[in-house]
Amino acid sequence: MKTDANPSQRIKTLRETYGMSQEVLAERSAVPLELIKRIEDGMIPDLAPLVKIARTLGVRLGTILDEDRELGPVLTRKGEVRENLRFHSDKEAERTDALRYSVLAPGKAGRHMEPFLIDVPASAQSLRSSHEGEEFFYVLEGKIRLEYGTLVYELAEGDSIYYDSMVPHRAVAMEGRDAKVLAVVYTPV
Repeated sequence: MKTDANPSQRIKTLRETYGMSQEVLAERSAVPLELIKRIEDGMIPDLAPLVKIARTLGVRLGTILDEDRELGPVLTRKGEVRENLRFHSDKEAERTDALRYSVLAPGKAGRHMEPFLIDVPASAQSLRSSHEGEEFFYVLEGKIRLEYGTLVYELAEGDSIYYDSMVPHRAVAMEGRDAKVLAVVYTPV
């Protein structure tokens, strides 16, 4: 099925294709109706509600994030990576300094992992996220504090962490400097 060009439109198209109302999608996904409406209007939240929506619609997270085009390897050269997504919290004040995600394997059909470059602005105050699956972070630049449940991990350039993403978590840049992270997210279908 051909889908539209952005995550909000793809969610709406998939929902309508399955003959599902926003209310039914909200009920089945356990994502609040108001958030479903904001998502379809173009606000991209953190990954957790997108994972729930994807599972409810029976598609991979990647189907929502980009169009599947390539069955073979997908090569992304330096300079070809562009910022694709900016996840926002519900708080309007936090929208300007949201984490910025660049999808590293756009168009790869049937993938089970979602590789991202994440820019973590020093000013970003993201909310904790929780979703089914696993995540791997590798710090490329700067330092981050990963809040994971009741634990806190400080990671510097070259450090990595692998964790269960069901535990509420968030990444925060440290020392007043922006940070950059290579993240790989696995979400089961």
